[in-house]
Amino acid sequence: MSDGPQWFDEEAGPVVRPYALIRGRTRSSGDAFDLVATVRTIGGGPGGGPNGGPGGVGPEQQLILRAARDPISVADLAVELDLPVGVVRVLLGDMRDHGLISVTSPSAGGARSNERILKEVINGLRAL
Repeated sequence: MSDGPQWFDEEAGPVVRPYALIRGRTRSSGDAFDLVATVRTIGGGPGGGPNGGPGGVGPEQQLILRAARDPISVADLAVELDLPVGVVRVLLGDMRDHGLISVTSPSAGGARSNERILKEVINGLRAL
């Protein structure tokens, strides 16, 4: 039918679907999640979630709940789900709003201790 260039092939995967999962939103209702924030499932399982499906939770949310049985970072979840980080952040925000997960951001105190350690290393190198 057309002899023009083909823009994508079957290996390219879904083009629009990830953003359809989050109904075109680019942000969740809460705070933005840092890439190294830790996600953990709350309780024994899904109790009713945002997208329907078995137990009131959609397939992507079920994957998140399974992966987050043990603490996992937002970045690792995005890799595990093979979804863009922005999509995962919106899904996590919805799930947090429904009480399915907890998200713990890295503490601000950790950055200060790292700064202290770096200063000690610099001072030690200068002493050499």
